[in-house]
Amino acid sequence: MNYLTSCIRGLITGLILLPLLLQAQEARPVDSIVALVEDDVIMQSELDEAIERIERQAMAAGERVPPRSLIEEQVLERLILTRLEVLRAEATGIRVSDMDVDQTLQQVARQNNLDLARLRQAVESEGVDFAEFRRSIREELMSSRLRQRVVNSMEEPSDTEIDIILASDQLGGDEYLLSQIIIGVPESPTQAQVQEAQAQAVEVRNRIVNQDLDFATAALTYSQSPNALEGGEVGWRSINALSPEVAEAIRAAGVGGITEPMRSAIGFLILSVRDRREQQEIIVREYQARHIMIQPDELITPSQAEARIRDLHAQLVDGADFGELAREYSMDESSANIGGLLNWFQADTFGEQIQSEIDQLEIGELSEPFQTPNGWHLLLMEGERDADRTEETLRARAREIVFNQKAEEEVDTFLRRLRDESFVEIRL
Repeated sequence: MNYLTSCIRGLITGLILLPLLLQAQEARPVDSIVALVEDDVIMQSELDEAIERIERQAMAAGERVPPRSLIEEQVLERLILTRLEVLRAEATGIRVSDMDVDQTLQQVARQNNLDLARLRQAVESEGVDFAEFRRSIREELMSSRLRQRVVNSMEEPSDTEIDIILASDQLGGDEYLLSQIIIGVPESPTQAQVQEAQAQAVEVRNRIVNQDLDFATAALTYSQSPNALEGGEVGWRSINALSPEVAEAIRAAGVGGITEPMRSAIGFLILSVRDRREQQEIIVREYQARHIMIQPDELITPSQAEARIRDLHAQLVDGADFGELAREYSMDESSANIGGLLNWFQADTFGEQIQSEIDQLEIGELSEPFQTPNGWHLLLMEGERDADRTEETLRARAREIVFNQKAEEEVDTFLRRLRDESFVEIRL
């Protein structure tokens, strides 16, 4: 998955709870500065609003809301990092246009079953300034694009790296649904800092096990991982793709269990093992067909395109060879020179409308002429089969594992250096 897409999906997920997040703001006392960030500032009102959003998200998810004193420092640190990312993005020429913001707003609106006008009404009816709402989205997009630039600078996973994962059977075995808490340490920690982080990790785990805190609330309160504000959500991971230490800890904890804190490069890791599933073969239905497309253009009017496709259909019904007509008349550049052959493709490869036509055809059957936004079409169904695509799927997963591991490391290193190299003065 594209890293930018992943970031934007995270943004949309956070904004999907729009009715719960857009609450009228009460009158506040005179604002004050809580942090200096390079030549910019973060105000107390910004921190208050961010904390209130997180509290409402926690309540909406049915999670216990941690005390403000516990999350204030973490939320401020997130605001500082976001501000630094925006400043760096601006300094390096990254721009987010009004159209980019509008497109994201449209996605948010669709997720809430609204159009853009009704989204604005909903925002403003709750007392939230729409310009400020747009600004927050613009900043998130700039942050995402900066991270994408970092990822784009990496080398692509090599075939050797992918082959190593496949040969080591890292993609075999069961898969586990995980959440994480990371109690971080500085890049070059002292022994005292390591011991302090370890003690905190043990305390946090004990509070979860003793049911003083649920895992998501603990992640929200204590974790320094990028997904902390999403409850530490990691997703499904193959047990063999993890380090032996982590895999052993997951097996020992079992489904529903919490691992003991484990030392990692960035701190101490605690995992919640939420579910398990067996990895299965990937069997997919594939189709083989032939295709002719007549597309209106500057030389062919829409009515002429329809007349031509119907004439070709009549010729085929009378026994003409589909491949020869495709080579002579089809305007589908990807298949015309091979007789219109669409060779063994999966469902919806060519869109829902064409798939709908294919689903109605028997082997050897010719479709009636039909229209899509691309033009007029004819299909000849030639075959279908169930194919084992486990190997191809595993290779794609191996590539994704290598890429994501590199991306996470690169982004984490970049953000740590950005924070360490920047001027920040906290005034809480």
